[in-house]
Amino acid sequence: MFGAVVSHAFRSVPTRLHTDAVELNTWLLYLAACIGLSLTPGPNGLLALTHGALHGVRRTVFTILGGALGFAAVIALSLFGIGALLAASADLLFWLKLAGGAYLVYLGIVVWRSAPIQAAATNPGARPAHPGALFAQGLLAATTNPKGILFFVAFLPQFLDPDASLLVQFVVMAATFVVVEIVFELGVARASQAIQPWLARVGRAFNRVTGGLFVGVGVLLPLQR
Repeated sequence: MFGAVVSHAFRSVPTRLHTDAVELNTWLLYLAACIGLSLTPGPNGLLALTHGALHGVRRTVFTILGGALGFAAVIALSLFGIGALLAASADLLFWLKLAGGAYLVYLGIVVWRSAPIQAAATNPGARPAHPGALFAQGLLAATTNPKGILFFVAFLPQFLDPDASLLVQFVVMAATFVVVEIVFELGVARASQAIQPWLARVGRAFNRVTGGLFVGVGVLLPLQR
């Protein structure tokens, strides 16, 4: 008797939190896709690695939060029509790619010219990076890549329910991706601290490799169709 009651109770649990929410099965698939996407190397993950090594995990949190806000904005733009405009306007897409590429090149130059990790850590006169500057770098890295918007334009519709509230689905999808990305980038920043002794030994080589990667991505971004 008790088993039958429990079984009936589980069967009666709705698959939605309410009529406008995302179905549980759809959300689980979306969560798995977000995890896979976050594990794919990108500018914000590279930025978390670099800032974690140069500035420490606590300050890198500002970089990560800036990126999280940027990703939420990108998802909003994708869901509410700006992505379709980018897909339709080749000229607008080109200029946005050019702007995004230029910013990544700028970031690469900044990282390239940064003091070696060991020197930055032992120089008492060095001013710590301002949290606002770190936040802005994370935000701009996430929002200046129009390919991110186009990706979400193609990615998100697979999980949308046309009969449910678009606003509620945006909140659920943006919150899910942002939380996954924050956890991943915090892990990357912590990992950079674990290998900091090695990074200190290689000196400027780490800055030049990561700076070169930013420059390379920035140069290639406008060239990709």
